[in-house]
Amino acid sequence: MTPFIKNVILFLVINFAALGIGGFLMGEGPSGGYYQSLNKAPWTPPGWLFGAAWTTIMVCFSFYMAYLVKADSSNAIIGLFTLQWVLNVSWNPLFFNFHLPLAALLIIISLAVLVGYLLFSKWSILGMPSLLIAPYFIWLCIAISLNWYVLLKN
Repeated sequence: MTPFIKNVILFLVINFAALGIGGFLMGEGPSGGYYQSLNKAPWTPPGWLFGAAWTTIMVCFSFYMAYLVKADSSNAIIGLFTLQWVLNVSWNPLFFNFHLPLAALLIIISLAVLVGYLLFSKWSILGMPSLLIAPYFIWLCIAISLNWYVLLKN
């Protein structure tokens, strides 16, 4: 097995662990009374789309990170990945479990800035890796708009 494939597998495990931990920490999540009672944005996607989107995003992001580590395995890359992981995991409990949409919005904006930095950084500008991270950035922009709507309308 090549080092690249090993890294893809490693990042798949770490990224899906983030989704699992975030899901665990969000309590009842979208099925809970808090979320059900919120005035949500008219463009809120159906529930099944969130799972499909995050699965696609994490697969693409795992390949992106494997490419990035192959090109530059510096501490900066690992540090940015770690920060991304922490921000990603922390949004769920802030929004769903602790009912703190402002704090969650600040977290998701920070995450989008970080992912946007990676998208337009020296490491991936206009190359194949940037295509792999673009869905993550686009989804975060949608999520920011949904979180912002909840904050303003509730």
